[in-house]
This record gives sequence, structure tokens and C-alpha cells, in this order.
Amino acid sequence: MTSSDRRLISSGSPFEAEIGYSRAVVQGGWVFVAGTTGFDYATMEISDDVAAQADQTFRNIDAALREAGAGMENVVRVTYILPDPGLWEACWPVTRKWLGEARPAATMISAALQDPRMKIEIEITAKLPE
Repeated sequence: MTSSDRRLISSGSPFEAEIGYSRAVVQGGWVFVAGTTGFDYATMEISDDVAAQADQTFRNIDAALREAGAGMENVVRVTYILPDPGLWEACWPVTRKWLGEARPAATMISAALQDPRMKIEIEITAKLPE
């Protein structure tokens, strides 16, 4: 594999440098977006509301996909992670807004997240357009 086969995308989040990962990796016609949360990376603020966090998370993911040359319509797989599964239904209107047309394969799991302020984390896989 050469470096031209793999492209790393950063959001500018301090977590990426501190932990050692990329917001997204483009390789082999695919875009793999790391687990992303609802922080506004410009201000490093996060809402207390799970639906607002979900919407900001999708804005963060959309920016990474666009930089990669893809869009939300190219999403084929999504994993939602919530520490409190009782909050999941509140996110449905937001997930439908962002992925209602693409309708990717999806999984929701419940697990603790890195920061107690985080109420949702979303990981995406997209296929680059031909």
C-alpha cells in the first residue's frame, strides 16, 4: 500500500491528536468515519440535549464525508452508540433527516462513552461515488 492509496481526514478536534486517530480514512473507494460525537469542534461545546447532539454529530460527519468526496447519500452502514438506550427514540427524527434517503444498514448499541457529557456517538461507512 502506498500513501496515495490512503487519505486521512481531520476535523481539527483535539481528541484526534491526543488519542491518535483520524476523523475519517479514505481507502479503496470507501470512506470510514470514526465514532463521532456532538461536539462543535470550533468551540468544543456540546449540548445537553441528545437530539441536538445527534444533529451536530451528523454535521461533523457530513463535513468529513464532503472532504472525502462523498455525501450522506453514499452512506451504506451506520452504528449508533448511546450510553442510555432510553434516549434513542428522541434521535429518530434526526437520523431520518440525515439518512432517511440513504437508508443504510444500521445498528444501535448501548455502551459507556468517553465523556459523560456525550449522549450519542455515530460511526459511518460510505462508498465513494463512481
